[in-house]
Amino acid sequence: MSRLTPDQVRRIAALARIELDPAEEQGVAERLNRVLGLIDQIQQQDTSGTAPMAHPLDGQLSGQPPVAQRLRPDEVSEQDRREEFQAIAPAVEGGLYLVPKVIE
Repeated sequence: MSRLTPDQVRRIAALARIELDPAEEQGVAERLNRVLGLIDQIQQQDTSGTAPMAHPLDGQLSGQPPVAQRLRPDEVSEQDRREEFQAIAPAVEGGLYLVPKVIE
């Protein structure tokens, strides 16, 4: 694994628009290098026999059948207050809120 240099850390901070004090550079470099080390460990794992998952509940990795996600019942839990909210809006037309144009 290659380690980040102080120049690279400053460049990453500039690209991310993060103000970094010179005193903080060493600590940030160490934390970034730990993250890169973890990525290296993950990349070293043999995944040749592992099928890609369509989604996290796929079950492919564990050899288990796909799991169904528990969902709450689809039922109305609040009253419709559209008219009440639109009555206090500055501008409404056809049930839609009108806003000033911000892009030419």
